[in-house]
Formats: sequence, structure tokens, C-alpha cells
Amino acid sequence: MAVLRFDEVNVGDRLPPLEKVVRREDVKAYADASGDQNPLHQDDNFARSVGFPGIIAHGMFSMAHLVNALTRWVGDPGELTSIKVQFRGVVFMDETLVAGGEVVAKDDSTRRVRLSVWTEVDRAGQRVLPIKNSEAELQLG
Repeated sequence: MAVLRFDEVNVGDRLPPLEKVVRREDVKAYADASGDQNPLHQDDNFARSVGFPGIIAHGMFSMAHLVNALTRWVGDPGELTSIKVQFRGVVFMDETLVAGGEVVAKDDSTRRVRLSVWTEVDRAGQRVLPIKNSEAELQLG
């Protein structure tokens, strides 16, 4: 895989959107890997008892998908130096989670690039942003 170079990036460039249909087995695998066994992410009856239609994905599951989109784009996971996210919504099973971002700043002296990043789902024709008001920084060669 090619590694993205600083000179190849411009303010306004968009991260190629990365889609993932959220499946129960993926959320379970994430719960097992992370150790987060909260019943909100595994037990439909529990999730319904607190007002959801069924289990929801972990917020960190959504963030991991966003990080995956960033590292695929840049080509070298080591070039992602920071990410700050705000969790603003839930992701339900069988929704298509889309990770996106846009370059908002470049610093020629440090070769750092800052992106505004988000995740989104289409819910009944409306764009919902489970992660928004967030940013990532890359150190590019």
C-alpha cells in the first residue's frame, strides 16, 4: 500500500468514505476484544428497557471504524498522531456506518495535516452523525 505524502494533500481534500454494515457478530467480537461486556451492546431486552429498539454498537466501535478509514487513506498507521472525537449518537444493528473526513489545515513547517472527521448513518432519510465535531492529526513524510 502506498503511503500518502504531505505534498499530495491539500486543504479541502476528502477522506474516501469507508462503509461498514454494523452486524451483531461484529459488535460481539468488539465486546470480546475490548472487554466491554455492557448488556446495552449484547442484550436486546436490556437495551429495550432503557429506551432503545435493540442493542447498539459501542461508541468505540464507531471510533475504531473511523481510525480504520484514516489509516487506510494515509497508508501508514504510525502517521496518525492524534484523534479527538465527540460521541453524539448511537448506531443500531444493520445500519451502514460511514466514516469520513476533510483536510482543514496543513502546516508546512511541521508537515502535519489536520482533518475534521465524523461518522454518519442514514436513518429514515436523515443524516445522523454518531461522531461529530471531531478531528485527527497526521504527521506526513
